[in-house]
Amino acid sequence: MSYRATARSRSSRPEMLVVDGLVLQVTRKAIKNMYLRIKPPQGDIVVSAPLRMTDGQIERFARERRSWILAQQQRIREARQRLADTAADGASHGGEPAGFIHDAASWWTPERRNRAASAIDARLPALVEHWSAVIGKRPTHITLRAMTTRWGSCTPRTGRIRLNLQLGLLPPQYLEYVLVHEMTHLWASGHGAEFQRRMTQYLPDWRRLRRELNRYTTTG
Repeated sequence: MSYRATARSRSSRPEMLVVDGLVLQVTRKAIKNMYLRIKPPQGDIVVSAPLRMTDGQIERFARERRSWILAQQQRIREARQRLADTAADGASHGGEPAGFIHDAASWWTPERRNRAASAIDARLPALVEHWSAVIGKRPTHITLRAMTTRWGSCTPRTGRIRLNLQLGLLPPQYLEYVLVHEMTHLWASGHGAEFQRRMTQYLPDWRRLRRELNRYTTTG
């Protein structure tokens, strides 16, 4: 059973389409293909659809992906609960978060910042030396930031890399993975075939590390 909660608009204003109990936020755009994502923190189902796509086509699209949608929503709920549980535990035991720190102002105390930065500073020089020799590129500058939506970023044009300060509070293999990921962008700006080929060459188990690291996130 499905129904459309608002009249269709050919503008970019979202519509709400309910398909067998799934509430879809549908935005029609001047695009060729339909895209679906599950948006934290509540697991909202967001669909971007071509302008001329019918409600029926969108309904079929959602039904075909129902199992995946429900699984992703469950993963987000579990991640949110882990974050809440760990944050509560951390208040009394100094524990670390299971997801990105969104309320950075209150969570990042000077002690936590110093501990995270010190852990990264202790490992980073050796990692940069090693991977610069392997990759054949060296970052011009590395900055630590308390990011809220990503573990790292790279500007290939300038060679600047930014790393999430929170990596200093996680197992050390994830700092290495993120550094290699961002340094690989010095060769390949996107995540296409060239990027994947190089990552597999440099760090054969990078996909496993990515999956494990993503369990710490609440962004799906």
